Amino acid sequence: MELICRSFEELSVRELYEILKLRVDVFVVEQNCPYEELDRRDFQAMHIFMKDEDGIEAYLRVMERGVQFEDAAAIGRVVVRRRRQGYGTALLAAGIKCAETKMNAKRIRLEAQTYAVKFYENAGFQICSEPFLEDGIPHVQMMRQ
Repeated sequence: MELICRSFEELSVRELYEILKLRVDVFVVEQNCPYEELDRRDFQAMHIFMKDEDGIEAYLRVMERGVQFEDAAAIGRVVVRRRRQGYGTALLAAGIKCAETKMNAKRIRLEAQTYAVKFYENAGFQICSEPFLEDGIPHVQMMRQ
């Protein structure tokens, strides 16, 4: 499994297509949640993904402070095609490293679906908001300092 980190401009057309397809397959189709997937933040993000001979298996994006949150860098759109394989843990570690080294982030914030809170806690994130609904799905904000 290859781990890749690219800016939007560095993505190939095929990589961008596979990333968007994976995000839509999981967040829109699998979770039965129609929402505006293309939010224009991709242009300002670093895109971290894992791929093998079958294509992109896991993905997240990292954004500098001020793009999504005023007080912290952001990690978002965390998605893994085949779960319980360790890909999510490796991917999240790469996202944290990217935020800390490339963006000099002291704090990283994300919005987690509530079922995934333990996953993010294992990476050092702590809940920093009350639960809220995002597109009909329960979420909390989490921060890593």
